[in-house]
Amino acid sequence: MPAKKKLVIVESPTKAKTISRFLDSSYKIMACMGHIRDLPESAKDVPAKYKDKSWKNLGVNTEDNFEPIYCIPKSKSKIISELKAELKKASELILATDEDREGESISWHLAEILKPQIPVKRIVFHEITKSAIDSALKNPRQVDKGLVQAQEARRVLDRLVGYTLSPLLWKKITTGLSAGRVQSVAVKLISEKEIERMNFVSAEFYSMTAELYPKSQKDSFTAQLSALNSKKIAGSKDFDSKGNLKGGVKNKKLLHLKKESAQKLLKELKKAKWLLKEIQTRPVSRSPKPPFITSTLQQEAYGKLGFSPKQTMSTAQKLYEKGLITYMRTDSTHLSKEALSGVRKAIQELYGKKELPATARFYKSKSKGAQEAHEAIRPAGQKIKAPSKSGLSGTELKLYELVWQRTLASQMKNCEQEQTSLDIQAGQALFHASGLQIISPGFYRVYKDRNSADSLLPSLKKGAVLNCLKLENQEKKTQAPFRYNEASLIQKLEKEGIGRPSTYAPIISTIQDRGYIKKEGKNLAPTFTAIAVTKLLKEHLPNYVDLSFTSKMEESLDDIADGKVNYGKYLSQIYKGKKGLKEAVKQREKSIQAESSRKMQFPAFKGIDFNVGRFGAYITQKKGKEELKSSLPEDLFLSDLTLEKLLDILKTEKQKDVPLGRHPKTKQNIFIKTGRFGPYLELEGADKKASIPRFLSPDKLKMDQAVQLLELPKVLGKHPKTKKEVKKGIGRFGPYVMQEGDFRSVPSDDSFFDLDLKSALKILAQEKKGRKKSAVTKKPLKEWTHDKDKIQILEGYSPYIKYKKKNYSLSKNTDISKLSLKEVLSLIEKAPKKKKSFRKRS
Repeated sequence: MPAKKKLVIVESPTKAKTISRFLDSSYKIMACMGHIRDLPESAKDVPAKYKDKSWKNLGVNTEDNFEPIYCIPKSKSKIISELKAELKKASELILATDEDREGESISWHLAEILKPQIPVKRIVFHEITKSAIDSALKNPRQVDKGLVQAQEARRVLDRLVGYTLSPLLWKKITTGLSAGRVQSVAVKLISEKEIERMNFVSAEFYSMTAELYPKSQKDSFTAQLSALNSKKIAGSKDFDSKGNLKGGVKNKKLLHLKKESAQKLLKELKKAKWLLKEIQTRPVSRSPKPPFITSTLQQEAYGKLGFSPKQTMSTAQKLYEKGLITYMRTDSTHLSKEALSGVRKAIQELYGKKELPATARFYKSKSKGAQEAHEAIRPAGQKIKAPSKSGLSGTELKLYELVWQRTLASQMKNCEQEQTSLDIQAGQALFHASGLQIISPGFYRVYKDRNSADSLLPSLKKGAVLNCLKLENQEKKTQAPFRYNEASLIQKLEKEGIGRPSTYAPIISTIQDRGYIKKEGKNLAPTFTAIAVTKLLKEHLPNYVDLSFTSKMEESLDDIADGKVNYGKYLSQIYKGKKGLKEAVKQREKSIQAESSRKMQFPAFKGIDFNVGRFGAYITQKKGKEELKSSLPEDLFLSDLTLEKLLDILKTEKQKDVPLGRHPKTKQNIFIKTGRFGPYLELEGADKKASIPRFLSPDKLKMDQAVQLLELPKVLGKHPKTKKEVKKGIGRFGPYVMQEGDFRSVPSDDSFFDLDLKSALKILAQEKKGRKKSAVTKKPLKEWTHDKDKIQILEGYSPYIKYKKKNYSLSKNTDISKLSLKEVLSLIEKAPKKKKSFRKRS
């Protein structure tokens, strides 16, 4: 009879595959595919014995210590059966799920469901390497009930908050809305920023720039007007949000330079003598940033690589499961002794001893509730693997390289710089210039800040006479506060202690999926529904969108893990009692008027009401007994609106039943209407509509333009070389011309209507602006034709095969010059087929 194996359970097949490299045949490794049970999604999933309970819709027994009712999803039944079957043949059960609360919870649920009659061990590791696995197996422990209860409390609290507040929103605003413990706070932050932008009043001011040189124009540099008559020139930071100078017009230290004064000064300075009054040089020493934690990885990947938090976490998960980086859900900047030794060795090998500090650097985590027992995100293993030797490509390589660079940089010497400041006198005006030179790069050799290049000034001496090559005024305006983007929102949530590393990416995805937030470029803009929900919660249930209240919740949930706070008592305090959530909602529900909850008014748009309905936002305006009403396009956001724009929308809606005219061919009426996606044209009695582009005002639209818009997309002719149709049209990002999927943007103005085949061909011949050349535009390294389809060898992170819209990797060592068609076809045939993906927990 064969010896029984030890059954190891992890979350995913990738993780299982990586671990299998370090364990012998006495182990059987299986994946449970994440959580195997959870709270019921709806009342129908609640077991029959609880159907008559008042709390059945919550899935949490609020009458008995808030015990959660767990259900096994149908999708997990087969997995559980397979695990049970394998358990019968095992000598030992080893639970090897992730080391965080979620992982601890999964292990506990596995033990509860499988009910093993054999020894059970819990092992944890921060990285999937042989040494880490061996160490974990030598030091097993039991499932940590404190961590399990902390995760359970977090899950139950989210359910109580969400399932209690959401029904209130359905009744008072519209169906399908949701609220959440952290979600609603994130929506509030984004909504408040939008209102702040709407109320912002821009201030106009002038600045002046001089291009100066000592002897040769080759040595020219730029200086900025900094003071006049001993008064500092006011810049954007010197004005408040109402457009007023801070301290008022009587501020004796600041001068608000306006157009007339700037023009007068410009004339005076053209005759002035330019003299270098002061020169100062000082050393600047820049320290490296700590190694990554979850939030800083998401922020930096967003800024440097353009990755969304969701993409970053998904890619990091793959890198972790492949054994290339340490666990990616952490709030600690700590590096182990083994890691420090490996990093310092890598620095010495790559850059020499001169870039290595005498002792290792240690960083203190700034995150609230950081768990210092964990490690930062770093390359896995004691020997730090260089990106070029990782075997990675694409997004995985980019993210791994970022982690590698940041980890090495964190243990390197400071970047030593020299900063030079010049003060230049011209009459009563003082100009300022500054330059920066890197003396010793230190950590800059591996990880540079953005905009970190030298900005050198010519060699000068105090008292030097300078020549003015160019002098110009610059009209400027103060800018409204920027909207949050995904990175800055995470930064804000982390600073306030709201949410935890594992929750940031799901929060941002959730508020977008629920229709509260839309992307405007890279920024997050709130819909009017988000603003209405925030208004209701702030007015009637302020605690549940209050930053400090939510932050204290997080701290209490952490304390549950440490045994400092009792699970049941805490949840009872939050949910029950006179000040609890349940009673607060019950009391306020009667006083909240649905009509007023759906309506919003803003001083900037006096006389116009904003409303939220089942089909989106709309505006109304009362004029005597008449009420004008119009939908608001979904791509219009509060701070982008003007009173003039709103009046135009109402005017267009009022005239919707008055035709623009008759179509010259069909003789059908053409109407201008407004919908969720903006103004559009509709042909009477026909299922034919056409959007009116932003560069055209509906009330100035000409009949011939309307006819042309209804014809889009329009075939202009055939390409003389490819013989494919060339078309013009208007899409989501504006007017375009295209040929067989190859698009080019065209100017957003009236010239679009005169665009013919000849003009379109010229535009298509141009290289796409603002984008890297795609694989289609690259010159192939080698090319064949097989069954009428092209097979190309293209250059990417490494050479690859492109055939029938699919890519096939090639080894970096492949000699392309010797590669034959037969060999390529063989490689394509042997390439592994893509398997169905599974959902990873976030």
